[in-house]
Amino acid sequence: MEKHKEHKLYECSECLKCFSVKSSLVKHMRVHTGDKPYQCSECLKCFSRKESLVTHMRVHTGDKPYQCSECLKCFSVKNSLVTHMREHTGDKPYQCSECLKCFSEKSSLLKHMRVHTGDKPYKCYECLKCFNQKSHLVIHTRVHTGDKSYQCSECLKCFNQKSHLVKHIRVHTGDKPYQCSECLKCFNQKSHLVKHMRVHTGDKSYQCSECLKCFNQKSHLVKHMRVHTGDKSYQCSECLKCFNQKSHLVIHMRVHTGDKPYQCSECLKCFSRNYSLETHMRVHTGDKPYQCSECLKCFSHKSHLVKHMRIHTGDKSYQCSECLKCFNEKSHLVIHMRVHTGDKPCQ
Repeated sequence: MEKHKEHKLYECSECLKCFSVKSSLVKHMRVHTGDKPYQCSECLKCFSRKESLVTHMRVHTGDKPYQCSECLKCFSVKNSLVTHMREHTGDKPYQCSECLKCFSEKSSLLKHMRVHTGDKPYKCYECLKCFNQKSHLVIHTRVHTGDKSYQCSECLKCFNQKSHLVKHIRVHTGDKPYQCSECLKCFNQKSHLVKHMRVHTGDKSYQCSECLKCFNQKSHLVKHMRVHTGDKSYQCSECLKCFNQKSHLVIHMRVHTGDKPYQCSECLKCFSRNYSLETHMRVHTGDKPYQCSECLKCFSHKSHLVKHMRIHTGDKSYQCSECLKCFNEKSHLVIHMRVHTGDKPCQ
């Protein structure tokens, strides 16, 4: 009977890892020594393994020997093809042990795990802000460098992120790919759809710590907080009047400029505010959306309903400072005051 050769193990003296082939041990030792004997003749980059150099050379030659049998896309590295095939098969072999979410790539799982661990290994050396993904750091550094590499071909506006350019382009194309499943309204940004959906769900996740009023958008809460803080950061350059919202300043500026951008399609009358145009249109449409809950009388203006309700409530909020007589409308008080002042405007 032929003698079996004794199976010999080759052990690494550094980490004690064992190999059945001596050549495998030799390759492994380069991990510890840092030796990279294989050099690219094109870019002089060095590698510890010959196979790695062969794979790298495809960057220069453009060779992509691995082809997807489904969509015929080609890859220079076999591992890239294996990962790509999961797009067709739907295979997600890497699962998060915390939330059980699955991923098609190990690298995606590693990135995701930082959500649970809070690990942020990528630090900006300008402001020391940390990020959990290298791509986020790369995008962030453009804040400091001022780099805006993505330009709109229509208006030449520049952006520091490709995703921002993609969103902006929809302003020109009119594309609104995100549709509400409830009312079918369409939006050009997913975030706008998410905010809109709260109208249907009634979700108001943002609560004021002062008065406990709730809002469905964070920006609305931020604006509301100025009511409590008294902050009026937006100042008119003409009359120095201050406002707590930028939109209010924009509307106010039309008092000085005379700008009236909202025009009635029926009578061509112009207005400085969209709301004023909407209210005016009821003259033409006859729409009276505000109804009295007491007598069911309808009004085209909310302010008219408020005044009318005082007939039922008996509320007389406007008091004469001379004789203390009360009125339910300010205009009635103004007229009454002429009794005391002797003013006769129609004479």
